[in-house]
Amino acid sequence: MDRTFFFEHLRKRLYPHGLDQSQMDGHRVILDEWERNHATDDDRWLAYILATAHREAGAGLQPVCENLNYSERGLLATFPKYFGIAEARAYAHHPERIANRAYANRMGNGNEASGDGWLYRGRGLVQITGKANYAKFGCAKSPDTALVHQTAIRILFDGMIDGAFTGKNLAGYFNRTTADWVGARAIVNPGNLADLVGANARAYYAAIGYMV
Repeated sequence: MDRTFFFEHLRKRLYPHGLDQSQMDGHRVILDEWERNHATDDDRWLAYILATAHREAGAGLQPVCENLNYSERGLLATFPKYFGIAEARAYAHHPERIANRAYANRMGNGNEASGDGWLYRGRGLVQITGKANYAKFGCAKSPDTALVHQTAIRILFDGMIDGAFTGKNLAGYFNRTTADWVGARAIVNPGNLADLVGANARAYYAAIGYMV
């Protein structure tokens, strides 16, 4: 891959205000992992991996911890199943309490009092959430390891290539007969901003060196 072309193209398509050093480093570690272990795989997979990290972790492509500092309105919009008006008012701007309520009794977590919701809140490049998901990637005993860059990259690649997140994998959406840039969102977060992630993935694919 011509990385000079890659970054020049990204500046035109996705980073019109330029790429800082941290953003370039975030891309480089993903490119390094791809070239080291997946160079013979479909480049569309790499494009979609990059676009997913861009969406889930932000434009810096650095592992992050989920921000749960929601306002009352934010709670009602994001977690309407778990917060009514009274609950949203009581929990607003209390991230730990929000996590413990919103993520209780699911994804392998205990009840609200267990503290699992906060302990296993979203982390990494794809925001793995819940005790069961942390255990799946060997991080249940030390959840913060999901913020270590190499661990976060391993989770990102294994989850998307092997289908460990939702049971869907990249090969099901990008192969000899298929290129489903929108449907591939089901690999990580079905339906959520699928058009945007798909468009960004196409931009990454063009940056890798192809016209799409």
